[in-house]
Parts: sequence; C-alpha cells; structure tokens
Amino acid sequence: MSALVFENGTVMTGYGRTADQLHVVDGRIVVEAPAGARYIDLGGGWLLPGFIDTQVNGGGGVLFNDEPSVAAIATIGAAHARFGTTAFLPTLISDTLDRVDQAMRAVEQAIADGVPGVVGIHIEGPFLNPAKKGTHDASRFLTLDDAAIALLSGLKAGRTMVTLAPEMTTPAAIRKLSAANVIVSAGHSDADYATMRTGFDAGVTGVTHLFNAMSPLHHRAPGVVGAAIENQEIYAGLIVDGQHVAPAALRIALAARPRDRFMLVTDAMASVGTDATSFTLQGKTIRIVDGVCMEEDGTLAGSALDMASAVRNAVGLLGVSIAEAAAMAAGAPAAFLSLTDRGALHPGMRADLVWLDADLKPRGTWIGGIAAA
Repeated sequence: MSALVFENGTVMTGYGRTADQLHVVDGRIVVEAPAGARYIDLGGGWLLPGFIDTQVNGGGGVLFNDEPSVAAIATIGAAHARFGTTAFLPTLISDTLDRVDQAMRAVEQAIADGVPGVVGIHIEGPFLNPAKKGTHDASRFLTLDDAAIALLSGLKAGRTMVTLAPEMTTPAAIRKLSAANVIVSAGHSDADYATMRTGFDAGVTGVTHLFNAMSPLHHRAPGVVGAAIENQEIYAGLIVDGQHVAPAALRIALAARPRDRFMLVTDAMASVGTDATSFTLQGKTIRIVDGVCMEEDGTLAGSALDMASAVRNAVGLLGVSIAEAAAMAAGAPAAFLSLTDRGALHPGMRADLVWLDADLKPRGTWIGGIAAA
C-alpha cells in the first residue's frame, strides 16, 4: 500500500475550496491516511488538481504528426508532466486520413499500455477553412464525408476531440459525430455568426483557441468569436502566453461568460521541455523567438507554452485568482472531456496532483499518486 499526506501548504480542492492537508492511498484521494504514510511538505506552496491539456502537439523534442506512436506519446507526456500536466490529448494537426488512423491506433495502444497521462486524442483538422488555416497545410484539407466520420468515431479507448470549421461541413455531419460521442470543437473557421450558432445547436461544444484563426467579433458581424462569447454553455480554450491574444481581449471574454467554461491550453509544440530554438513542422522551419513559435513569415505555429506557465500567466496577465486559474487548468477541461474522477481533489478521485511553490513555479507532479520523473 502506498500512502501520502501533503501538508504545510494550501490544497486547492476545486472551484475555490481549500484544505490544509490532502491524503492519498493507492492513487486515490481519501479522507484519512493510515499510520505510516509518507508526509510531503509543500513549503507554503499550493497543491492543485493536476492540469488537463486538450491541445498538445508535441513535447520533449517530439512532434505527434512526425511520430504518431506509443513511444512518442510517452515522451510528450513525460515532458509536460514536468510542468504539472497529468492528463492530455496528443494533438494531430491536419494530415492524411491514414495518418489520423495511425495516430488513433497509437493512442489506443498507449492507453492499453498505461502510458501516464494520455486520455484520448485531439484531431485538429483536416476539415478546416483555408481562409483561417494558420500554420496548417491547406493542401491536406478534406471534406468531412461518411468515411471520415466513421474513422473519427472509431477510437476504442479514451476521448476523441475533433476541431473542424462548421462552415466547411453540415449540421448533419456534426450531429453524427456528436451522436458517436466525439467531442466537436470549432476552430480555424471563418463562419459567420448564424452558421456558428447552427453549429452549436448541432453539437459543437467547444471552441479551439478562442480568438486565434477564426472570424473576429465585429459590431455588425459577430463571427465565431462573438457567437462563442455570447454562448454561456460551450467551453473555450485560451492560449495565455501574452502573444497569441492580447490580455485585454481575454479579460473581456472572461467578463462576459462563466469562468468555469474557459480552459487553459498550451497548443504546445515539440520544443516544450527542451532548449530547442527551432523545429520542423511538415517541411517548414519554425523558429522560437522570445518564447513564440513562428514561421518565417511571422505566422504563429503553436506555442512553446507549458501549463504551469499558462496558470501563472492567467493570474498575472488576466487577474484571475489562483482558484479560478486552477479551475481553468483542471476542472473545466475535466468537465469538457467528461473525466469525472479528475479535475478536483475530493475523496474517491484520482490523485492527479501538481505542487506549485509560492511563486506558482512547478515543484512536483503526481499521476494516479505516482510521482512523475
């Protein structure tokens, strides 16, 4: 039996509730630990629910598109665990359906093998709008037909999240994905307000990296951004690195919607967890300048962000409380993905934990009660 007691810090149990101690036995949170438990001194820091990142393109020098394998998923997960991520979706940007199939099978096997942290897959494209392609290769974009829907609906373990542009498909196709328990998110979209509203009605429950690569809010054309901010139910991912979106724009969005419907995401590339200053993405050289990943022409290409930094930035740049930042990093994505035993620290839940010091820098991560290397 493994038993741990965390003390001498603030335990953020979930959505603003705190405790002085947390007790863990055999990977689960319990009311009281038995005699002989090992005590961990938090040093006046914070113990938060482990971070859940729905958009992880790579890490540890590996890009999922380049190597959709169990080994790659393990490397990516280990790199992000250093920064408090205890659950993540390896993310495949627009590629061939054969590559999508390969990536899905790798995720299934990784879950079967018990690779720490992996809880499904995020397939970002190739059903996107070339007008909002960002760093995606538009030559790979496809129509969402019945064969593609069957493929996307076929993951045998974990959650499947698909980012698509609603205007590039039909409400019927969105309903088919939703009925198959695929989590549908809108992104890389030039949809108008009415089309986006129709997409929500058809089963779109999320917006991928709000503000980025989508039709903006204009006073006579609210676009994807306006429809998303107006909607009080869907979940919106935010890249809070001070570069992807002006902090003022994010603060306006936070003021308009329930904060527990926002998720911090990294959109992280292979460089996270390394000292790399460049990498290759589908044949393009991506430079990392002042923490920003960009193509030669200045197009943003994912990020070099980690979740601990995202939480710190949410507090420092957006003015949210640590409790709110923790909910955006754990509680909201857990709800979005229907991970009912994660995202908070209550008895019976998984002991997915992150220890941050008083300056919100990561000091330790536990996945299912086991310390990440």
